[in-house]
Amino acid sequence: MIYTMNIKNIIMIGAGNVATHLSVALSQTGYNIRQVFSRTEASASELADKLKCPYTTDLSQITHEGDLYIVSVKDSALNDILPKLVQRAPQALFVHTAGSVPMNIWQGLAERYGVLYPMQTFSKLRQVDFREVTFFTEAHTAADLKLLNEIALHLGSKVYEASSEQRRYLHIAAVFACNFANHMYAVASHLLSANGLPFEAMLPLIDETARKVHELPPVEAQTGPAQRYDENVINRHLEMLKSEPRLAEIYELISKNIHEYASNKKETL
Repeated sequence: MIYTMNIKNIIMIGAGNVATHLSVALSQTGYNIRQVFSRTEASASELADKLKCPYTTDLSQITHEGDLYIVSVKDSALNDILPKLVQRAPQALFVHTAGSVPMNIWQGLAERYGVLYPMQTFSKLRQVDFREVTFFTEAHTAADLKLLNEIALHLGSKVYEASSEQRRYLHIAAVFACNFANHMYAVASHLLSANGLPFEAMLPLIDETARKVHELPPVEAQTGPAQRYDENVINRHLEMLKSEPRLAEIYELISKNIHEYASNKKETL
């Protein structure tokens, strides 16, 4: 069992995607997950079974024996949960895992607090290798910041220290790079399916696009009609999307933005 600066018992608050992957990884690394809390009994029970630990759906029944409380719930639930949670173990370290929530949400509630933000996309049914996860940490004290960094390193993850303001921009950048990119895959799948073509035909293209940005800046990796602003091709595509005006609008806006980035790149050369 790992003891990181007297962290013997970890209490997991939440049982969603992030909480599930993170708590299982911590348990497999040697940390003791003492208890799981979720307001949804099915979720709490499922995660507790994986961790072989007790669970509760009642905030007042959360154990006071935790050294570290990791809060991984919807942002909208934080203001309701945090004050009641901190009362359970005032001397413990409390952290949340949210990208867009500032650390000072703990201010005035807890003496020891911070943020342990894993910037990755999590789905319950897909395994995550934490050696491929980057954590961004922040804490009220230098000692607790060191502790959070050590936890991330024990998971085999990369870790960077980032302020709440920096993390806000990490989160919005991640939305563009992950959520919006995935939605583009959904749009592509829709267009292909409507014309009797399989989405899997796109996978080699998607994989190569992702590989390229490991070696080239994204602006330099950009190709296609928008990058060179080939109006003949763009206009043909817009004509094809006439029956779906929302997609046509998205196509035109993104094409113009790609061209602006490409033009700005030329101006700086």
